Amino acid sequence: MAELVQELAIGSGFALITEEALRDTDPSALVKWIANQPEWSDFPFVLLTQRGGGLERNPAAVRHLNLLGNVTFLERPFHPTTLVSLAHSALRGRRRQYDARTRLEELNQLATDLERRVEERTHAHAAAVAQLHEAQKLETLGQLTGGVAHDFNNLLTPITGTLDLLQRKYGDSDPRSGKLIGNALLAADRAKTLVQRLLGFARRQTLQTQAIDLAGLLTGMRDLVASSIGPTIELDVAPTPNLPAGLGDPNQLELAILNLCVNARDAMPDGGRLTITAEEITTDVHRRAKLAAGSYVRISVIDTGCGMSDETLAKAIEPFFSTKEIGRGTGLGLSMVHGLAAQLGGAFMLSSEVGQGTRADLYLPVAENVQPLAVPTASGPPPAASGRLSVLLVDDEDLVRLGTAEMIRDFGHSVAEASGGAEALAMMAEGLAIDAVITDYKMPRMDGAALAQRLNAAYPSIPVLVITGYTGITEDVLHLPYLAKPFTQSEIIQALISLVGRNLGVVQDAKV
Repeated sequence: MAELVQELAIGSGFALITEEALRDTDPSALVKWIANQPEWSDFPFVLLTQRGGGLERNPAAVRHLNLLGNVTFLERPFHPTTLVSLAHSALRGRRRQYDARTRLEELNQLATDLERRVEERTHAHAAAVAQLHEAQKLETLGQLTGGVAHDFNNLLTPITGTLDLLQRKYGDSDPRSGKLIGNALLAADRAKTLVQRLLGFARRQTLQTQAIDLAGLLTGMRDLVASSIGPTIELDVAPTPNLPAGLGDPNQLELAILNLCVNARDAMPDGGRLTITAEEITTDVHRRAKLAAGSYVRISVIDTGCGMSDETLAKAIEPFFSTKEIGRGTGLGLSMVHGLAAQLGGAFMLSSEVGQGTRADLYLPVAENVQPLAVPTASGPPPAASGRLSVLLVDDEDLVRLGTAEMIRDFGHSVAEASGGAEALAMMAEGLAIDAVITDYKMPRMDGAALAQRLNAAYPSIPVLVITGYTGITEDVLHLPYLAKPFTQSEIIQALISLVGRNLGVVQDAKV
């Protein structure tokens, strides 16, 4: 066996072995040689047996097969021509392996040359790969969240609505139940926020883009930011005078800035200073932001916290990456800000050093025709008034439809239910008298946009409200009044009031 292995190491076309030679010898050296063959090699063996190679006739053949691998069994006695034929076949196979070795060596040489060329352009290559990776993440996550958000928001709608209804009915009479329901509502709201952050990173949320007085927005957020970061952190909000308007969605922008401030707070557990500034810049002095030519407003959130290492900074905007404890963050805050900036045609940049704090810069395109910010109003039930609406509610999800119907009925209004567009049109054709239609957007066969078009053509005086948990709504829906899922009882009633232009609210003691 030792001599055989030595000859194999020198180089051979194939090996001819008798079955008896393997019976009373230690094959470990041969097994080791076979296992250590190079990737191109599968050395052929011809084994001479007494009872043939069939497993049913020679059970020992299984052991030989496992031992030798590429083995051909030849039963004795045999004709010399058979042996010669097997020898030629084994040699041809071995020559093909040597040819494969030559081609593999050539490929390895080419790979070595290519690797050298790649090393010469490392920086450009790394930048291209990083951009491609980022684009792929955005696209993949965008496709995922587009569908998941619809289903997730549909599930949250009856949960949020029912909890809100129970809170109004029993929260005051049973403080313990009220507290539990309140906690459940808080959890549902956090789930809604999580979906919005996912959509923000994936650039799939619907933006109400307009010109924004950014100085007024930042000044108006001072109290909210101060209450969020706590008394141990000194806050300085200092936008530059005569700041031009920025293009963006005020609600999403407030959420993004608040996310940055909360991150800054977490980086300063022992207190510190948080500075929020805003100034106009041009791209010719800020090429690193990779912005198109033009003027931008840069909103900067600067803290004096612990800062980030280069490794952490490189991963900071990746989805679900977080340095916080489990349960204290989703890892989507910075990625949401990044996605929002990109969707608005701006950019988001981070700079940080360990022990020196962090600076977050959000670039927004400069806009014209600034509009004053709307003054927020306190949420609550619509004002009580007499009046009763007849509503047709269309939704293919039974749980969502039933929950929404009960929220509307609880305010004293009448609700007829349909599980699809065709059923809704049939009910209208039969003479159903209604004041408004509320329809889901994403439904099989006929979606909310198609249903709204059919209703507008046949019944132009009946207003339509689209409720949707889907984020990719198209232009044929954007002109219609719509309400995002999940929503509370107050939100659906307020939407109805706006839809019909009447001051309708709770019908006292109404039981429908």
